[in-house]
Formats: sequence, structure tokens, C-alpha cells
Amino acid sequence: MNYKIMAKIQSWILILESAFMIPPLLISIATGDRPALRGFLTAIGISMAVAIVMQYMSRNAEKRFYAREGLVCTAMVWIVMSAAGCLPFFVSGRIPSFVDAYFEIVSGFTTTGASILSDVEMLGKALLYWRSFSHWIGGMGVLVFFLAIIPSSGRSDGYMLHILRAESPGPSVNKMVPRLRETAAILYIIYCGLTALDIIFLLIGRLPVFDAFCIAFGTAGTGGFAVLNTGCATYTPFAQDVTTIFMLLFGVNFSIYYMLILKQFLQVVRDEEVRMYFAIVLLSTVFIASNIFRFTPETQGVEPTLRHSAFQVASIITTTGYSTVNFDLWPTFSKAILICLMFVGACAGSTGGGIKVIRVLLLGKNLRRNAHQIFHPHEVSIVRVNGARVPEQTLINTSSYLAAYVVIVIVSFLIVSWDPGNFSMTTNFSAVMATLNNIGPGFDAVGAASNFGAYSNLSKIIMILDMLFGRLEIFPMLALMSASTYKRTV
Repeated sequence: MNYKIMAKIQSWILILESAFMIPPLLISIATGDRPALRGFLTAIGISMAVAIVMQYMSRNAEKRFYAREGLVCTAMVWIVMSAAGCLPFFVSGRIPSFVDAYFEIVSGFTTTGASILSDVEMLGKALLYWRSFSHWIGGMGVLVFFLAIIPSSGRSDGYMLHILRAESPGPSVNKMVPRLRETAAILYIIYCGLTALDIIFLLIGRLPVFDAFCIAFGTAGTGGFAVLNTGCATYTPFAQDVTTIFMLLFGVNFSIYYMLILKQFLQVVRDEEVRMYFAIVLLSTVFIASNIFRFTPETQGVEPTLRHSAFQVASIITTTGYSTVNFDLWPTFSKAILICLMFVGACAGSTGGGIKVIRVLLLGKNLRRNAHQIFHPHEVSIVRVNGARVPEQTLINTSSYLAAYVVIVIVSFLIVSWDPGNFSMTTNFSAVMATLNNIGPGFDAVGAASNFGAYSNLSKIIMILDMLFGRLEIFPMLALMSASTYKRTV
């Protein structure tokens, strides 16, 4: 295990994180928020001190870097980055419990949007900005940003690819262009461009400048931290529609946008994952809207019903977690659809969480093939997506992911159900699903109008791990926790 190169990467991430804290630091100065100023100065000071020590210890680090280093390094980066990122909340005293502060920032970086706060507005603008900007940092991935800006060389491509594969959501990661640094840069250019476009449209929708930036950060990262206690309910219908559209756009595989830039329109139209993604969104919106309108036609109206239905479908399938209504009050059928969307999630290669549409597609095709082979045992059949053969190893990895996913859900649910708060089964199960799939709100006591603050520290720690498992696609966290990872190989 090459610990020196891992420490060097970690040190650069802490330096980057310190730079990201400068804007909220300036906001705290401009607003006269002394507790927040103290929090950011302390966080920057500690982060830079640790980074300098790590830089010194990792001098003369070898470039040798394998897949297991990539997995462990990625998991450690997110854990340490969260420890530094939570300090402004904790040191300022706005979130006096370290576990609560760590929960809040992990929820931010993993783009979950689950909160322990009942009054988010008491944080002040500086901490609200940092809270929302953590979504933007974690959406595409801080390590992807690191890869996009560091000088590239042939020798560095090995560890760059291992890191990119470990952090990026989806079954597999391929280069869009020959040089990996250029791939990371293209991803971030698209990410920044869509974010800027979202901000412009929100400003047109008469959102305050501060709100527009924070909501756009959460939409881009498919996070869900709002800056108002009312969530997105008080914004104009136009702003809600804009957020719906951009949540869906950020839930699409970013390689699709690269193909659009290259004018490969036919490939985009034929992409099976994208077609399945939008088909699920359309059908879910229609079913929920008709179900809601059936029960409350006198208070809704056609336009608000369609708007709220589309917003919540987009919010849940992309695992953003914003809300315009308390969907926990919706009919059972509508809530059942939302639960199903929690599992599915967005596209691979997007900023969304969940199992991913491509995995659902692969599992369905593999199931159909296996069922076919029962009746035709001597026939050789292969699984194809977009006309290309899917390697058997990819199908095996997908099945392994699902098996690990189910085990994590069961273990987490049992531990959280042991909580002394004695929450309902619906609350506990949806809390686990909301954190593991990086969604944010669940149902019942952790619904859109509630928070996770009432849980014990043990339950919060389990859900912190679930958020990290979900954002990092399980395997980096498993590698970090496995003793076999650290055994010497001959």
C-alpha cells in the first residue's frame, strides 16, 4: 500500500477545501457573523496545518498506485474532507454537537440533503452558503476536480484512472478523450456551464441572488439543502419549473452532453439508459398527478398538481431531495411510487445517487437472458446495451453491488430500529433508504417537513456511513474496512 502518495493526494484535497472556504469566510465578514468567521478561520487553519504536515511526510512519494490504493484513498479523502468541512458548524456553535455537524456536512458532500436542523435559517448566510456549496463540491466529486486541475503526465494517468473510477457513480468509468485530465476537465466544464445556466434562469424567476446560487448548487449536485425553512415552496412556479428541469438534466450521464457537443445526436437518441430514465420520469409524473388529483381536485387544480408531481418525481429520482409540498401527506399509491424511485436513482455518470438506471437495465436484461436459458440451455446469448456487448464481468460486478446493497440496507435498518427513540418502521426504513441512496427526506418522522435530529448518535453514525456508502458506490468503503486490503501482496 503506497501510503505516501495517498497522503500527498489527501494534502492537496485539504488545500483545495481551504480555498473553497474563502467565499463563505468573506460572506461572514460582510455580514458581521463573528461565530461563523471564527469557525471558518479555525477550519482553514487546521486544514492547512494538516496539509503541510502531510506534504512533508509524503515527499519523494513513488507514483506506484493500484486499484486498492484508489479505493482506500477515495474513501479516506471523503472522511477527512468531511471532518475538516464540519468544523465551521461546530466551532461557530451553530451546531454544538460534533456528530450532528459531521452528519450535516457528510450529507452535504455526499449530496444527500438529510439534515438534523429544524431551523436552517438560524445558521446565517455564510454557513448556509458553505452548506449548499458542499453539494456542488461533492456532486461531480472533489477528486475529479483535483484531477482536472493538476498537471498531467503519462506516469500519473495510472492513479488518476483508479481515483476517477472509485469516485464516479456507475458500473464503469471510461475516458471520453485519450488523456484522463482532459476527461475530468470536460466533465467540470459541462458541470460549471449547466450550473451557471441554472443560476441565470433562477434569477429570471425572481429569486434573490443568494438563494439562486445556493439552490443552483444543490440542484447541480442533486443535493437538496434549502436556505429557507419552507424549502422551495415559497418560490415562484417558474423557479420551481426551472429547478425541475435542471434536476432532471443533472441526473443525465454527463457523457451524453459531450456527445451532444460532438453532434452525435443519433447516439444520444438511441441511448437506452437515457430513454429508460425519461420514460420512468414521465410515467411516474402522470400516475402521481392523476392519483393526487383524484383525492384533492378541489384544492389543487391541474397546473399545480402537474407541477408539484413533476417536481417531486424529479427530486426523488435524481436524489436531490428538494420539496415544494409535504409529499408525506400524499395518497399511499403516490408515496409508493416515490419509494420505488428512491431505489432506482438517476443515470450513471451523473451527480445523482441510487442504484442507477443502467444497473436496473442490466439486471432486467440479465434476468431475461437467464430465464431464456432455462428453456434453451444450449443456446448462447449475450446481453447488449446500445448495441454493444456487455462484458460478463460487468454483469457480475452489478450483481455483487446489488448483493452488498441489500446487506447494507438490512444491517443499517436493524441497527437504526434499535434506536431508543422507538421510531416507526416506516420512519426507520425510509431514513436508511434516504441516506444510502443520497436522497435526503424520507417519510413519517423524517419526511419533507421533518429532520433527522431526533435520532441517537449511534443511528446518526450508521446513517453517515450509509451516505458515504451510497455516494462512493459501496466498494471504496468496503475496501477501507476490509483487513485483506492492507495485507502485503507478493
